[in-house]
Amino acid sequence: MDLAYIPSPSTGVIHLGPVPLRGYAFCIIIGVFVAVWLGNKRWIARGGKTGTVADIAVWAVPFGLVGGRLYHVITDYQLYFSEGENWVDAFKIWEGGLGIWGAISLGAVGAWIGCRRRGIPLPAYADAIAPGIALAQAIGRWGNWFNQELYGKATDLPWALEISEGVNREAGLYHPTFLYESLWCVGVALLVIWADRRFKLGHGRAFALYVAAYCAGRAWIEYMRVDEAHHVLGLRLNVWTAIIVFALAVAYIVVSSRLRPGREEVVEPPKGEAAEADRADADSTADPKGAADAEDAADAGQGKARHADATDASDANPARNG
Repeated sequence: MDLAYIPSPSTGVIHLGPVPLRGYAFCIIIGVFVAVWLGNKRWIARGGKTGTVADIAVWAVPFGLVGGRLYHVITDYQLYFSEGENWVDAFKIWEGGLGIWGAISLGAVGAWIGCRRRGIPLPAYADAIAPGIALAQAIGRWGNWFNQELYGKATDLPWALEISEGVNREAGLYHPTFLYESLWCVGVALLVIWADRRFKLGHGRAFALYVAAYCAGRAWIEYMRVDEAHHVLGLRLNVWTAIIVFALAVAYIVVSSRLRPGREEVVEPPKGEAAEADRADADSTADPKGAADAEDAADAGQGKARHADATDASDANPARNG
């Protein structure tokens, strides 16, 4: 008889009249707010402005959600496109299925667009939001608890997770890998905050540390899971992904530390300068000939001004004219 275990919710959705409140989506939303809140505090501490992190998140979050879903559907295509499956389910994101690798990759594209529009270096922004992303993952993993998914092997440990019988799963007690990853992500966030304060990380190195630390934990947690997955050379695909991304993140930290030590002195230009630079880029792109003509006219005006100054100087000194 098992005296202690973690119970799973009987349902992952609560209905308030006709409105369904899904635990999975609720965890993701809370995670996003926490990431933006912490990222904003860190951005201001680095010399940035209030609200910038949220403005860029408007681009990064939708891109990240699309990227996370695409990665999941592509790597687990058999769940949606095999015989007997309904491909429409690929769009039901509320039922679970977001790949962090795709979310970070495409989310970075959205963040780059937002940073570009504000004249902000993407590495500095990434450093500011890195621990917030880790905390968002820690919170988001509890969505898997609501959906009773992504659990590990059977176990009789006191913190075993109770799983009820369902489609393609047997009732029993299993390793709560969602909890392991959630706690690991909290540790990653604390590690990045400590290291950033201790070593003054900059130019994307705080973000790279988050990536490396997360991958180190994801590799062993992924190895414990028993849900269906593709295998390469005996290892789950996500284990290989974690190993490769870990190596790339560590290499980036080493190379970047040698090429660009220290932190960025300015993370966000004054609003007026950024707007003026954007207008200049837009004008030169829209009408390169007009920009060239304007530059020639400015040069000609400067030449005339110099000639007038020389004439005035000559008139003021008759001896030199003689």
